Amino acid sequence: MEAYNNEEFAVGCILSIKTSLGDEFEAQVIAFDKPSNILVLQEGVPASGPKRDIRLLKANYIKEFSFLGQGQDPLDTNKCFLDLNSLQSREDSAIRQAQIDAERFGVGVTAEAQTIFDALSKTYVPSPP
Repeated sequence: MEAYNNEEFAVGCILSIKTSLGDEFEAQVIAFDKPSNILVLQEGVPASGPKRDIRLLKANYIKEFSFLGQGQDPLDTNKCFLDLNSLQSREDSAIRQAQIDAERFGVGVTAEAQTIFDALSKTYVPSPP
């Protein structure tokens, strides 16, 4: 599939694709990287809900394709399903957990002593104040 026009792989295009490996599917172009010749495709157009199937496909593996239409911009930030507050709280929680884990490592102790401490700390339940 060397003789293609870059316009055919414009972001938002909905294509019906047959690969040289026998796969047939419909997908919307999210991105096309010309130097690597890789298409980023969103399958199951139109996307329903926050979960999407993404496929990376080397354009050389496209046996044939047909243009089905132009869809909405798949990268529209106004329709982004990412909950930034939830992501921020997950990041904060992961940082706190990493700090707690780092505090459990002994300084200047042998590996055997650290293993014993780790085993004991799993069974230790602090009493309420």
